[in-house]
Amino acid sequence: MTSEQTIETWLAQEAEVLTRMEAGPGPGLASPEQIAGKSGLEVMQAMLRGEIPYAAIAKTLDFTLIEIESGRAVFQGTPLARHLNPLGTVHGGWAATLLDSALGCAVHTMMPVGRGYTTAELSVNYVKAVTPRIARVRAEGKVIHCGRQLATAEARLVGPDGTLYAHATTTCLVFELPSR
Repeated sequence: MTSEQTIETWLAQEAEVLTRMEAGPGPGLASPEQIAGKSGLEVMQAMLRGEIPYAAIAKTLDFTLIEIESGRAVFQGTPLARHLNPLGTVHGGWAATLLDSALGCAVHTMMPVGRGYTTAELSVNYVKAVTPRIARVRAEGKVIHCGRQLATAEARLVGPDGTLYAHATTTCLVFELPSR
């Protein structure tokens, strides 16, 4: 597949997902009733279907959850001029947030009912500068290990032509959620 075909596929998938998510409740927080009795994967699938709100940070920073499955999450972002740092490239924090979202949501899919997680460590390696000339980038997060107390995951940020822009790892603390 050429990079033109890839970007066309990415844009079509993004449009389909955004239509579904925006037809639902939009950005915000799911109520306890909306997520009660659901595993992390079920919560993420409901978000992707537009049944529960998606994270507002995605709208703020112009990225979207694109795919979700057990142990894997893919986010797609649009690097824009408003994300630039003073040197004229997209701020590293924007890329880190996209990677952190893919990492955390991949871990989220592994949580059984009643379990939660929080990021304990995030390590990002920047390989190549991101600029607004790149139509979209994708962060794909994959779980490496998920245990009772710790989970680890890795992610890559790539362009439609396969160019690697950054890669990251995370360690998350896993815990029992308090009863409401």
